[in-house]
Amino acid sequence: MNGRKNNLIEKAFKEINRSNFILPQYWDSAGLDVPLPIGFGQTISQPTTVKFMLEWLEAELGDKVLDVGSGSGWTAALLSNIIGDASVVYAVERVAKLMKFGEENCQRAGIKNAKFFLAKKDVLGLPRFAPYNRILVSASAGELPPELIKQLKINGKLVIPVGSSILEITKKSKNDIEINEHFGFTFVPLIK
Repeated sequence: MNGRKNNLIEKAFKEINRSNFILPQYWDSAGLDVPLPIGFGQTISQPTTVKFMLEWLEAELGDKVLDVGSGSGWTAALLSNIIGDASVVYAVERVAKLMKFGEENCQRAGIKNAKFFLAKKDVLGLPRFAPYNRILVSASAGELPPELIKQLKINGKLVIPVGSSILEITKKSKNDIEINEHFGFTFVPLIK
């Protein structure tokens, strides 16, 4: 990864305060490097893990990004900071109350380029706005979902937890992907 992309991630972490995206009873723990509950059996991920995922995703200014399992809105806010105001983060969440929580958190934080959507039953991702330059998934799938790969542009990247690994997928052509596997992670299950 080049230094400019890493600087965008560092800038996002400095400018987007995690405490604005957690429940009030956990504010004292906002600075800890641990996942925290956000309700409905879901969590806001550990900052170190999120940083790794953003580094592997390699989003940059102007990218169109899909954030699957947007939860509290924290990753959508970080991504919106990284890609800049001229582009959009499409945040999709299965739990209606969490989608609203994430949307309100981003509004309070002054995020203007994140759009929130309630996931449709049995639909993974947000096909109607595809294709995307980057897709970030914040919950663990049982296997690599082909429907998300279809929603990626050629040369686009998908970062997704599968089992206890995080897969970094690059779409080389319509039918060819490259996979890098990063082992040893734990996530809540992806709800489909």
